[in-house]
Amino acid sequence: MKNDLFTIGNLTVHGYGLMIGIGFISAYLLTEYRAQKKRMNSDIVFTLFLSSVIFGLLGAKVFYWITILDEIIKDPHVIIDTADGFVVYGGIIGGILAGAVVCRIKKENFWKYFDLIAPSIALAQGFGRIGCLLAGCCYGLETSSPISITFQNSDFAPNGVALIPTQIYSSTLDFLNFIVLCIIARYAKRDRIVAGCYLIFYSVGRFILEFFRGDLIRGSVGPLSTSQFISIFVFVIGVLMIVIRKRKKVVEYK
Repeated sequence: MKNDLFTIGNLTVHGYGLMIGIGFISAYLLTEYRAQKKRMNSDIVFTLFLSSVIFGLLGAKVFYWITILDEIIKDPHVIIDTADGFVVYGGIIGGILAGAVVCRIKKENFWKYFDLIAPSIALAQGFGRIGCLLAGCCYGLETSSPISITFQNSDFAPNGVALIPTQIYSSTLDFLNFIVLCIIARYAKRDRIVAGCYLIFYSVGRFILEFFRGDLIRGSVGPLSTSQFISIFVFVIGVLMIVIRKRKKVVEYK
């Protein structure tokens, strides 16, 4: 794969950055469209989008620093040298917290907007993983399987070696998650259901795919990678969101 797509003068368009940009724009347009269709306050969408992007990127960076904390302690300049390092879960958590704060300030129902935005998050992640494929980051383990990918010009993945195409699998799962969430959103009658399903689907997919990742810089907690460890808690939170909401509905009918 090739990360440097083309150059115009002194400007070089990188595949990773382009896909991230496409993901953000697609997520915003989809959320805006669905907010208007549901007759929700679309004026808050841009504020939610901007704050979630800013604090999402910040959260992703902070979580990455945590995974290389030993290196940072030895040499604090590593923080400056690792401009490309991000952890997706940090971005999700940072974005959700930012959205909760904005909804509280605007006196809007956070859960309804979380449900609204959840499919868009999955859509953005799908494009983001295509960016990972172009850059060669988040690569898989070496494999002898015919279903593999071999990088030739990557600054991250080992070049000339057949690897499990984890980026393609991740992107496919994210887009599938997006489609399923949109279907669920069409029929869900209660809030927190769509958001809870997003957390469940993503955490399960991420937990499994981590077994096939070959980049060791992700950090670990015992036998699990950092992302697998976080996935357990995210899965539990997603299940609790749905279970508690359903029980609350039963109590209301009683």
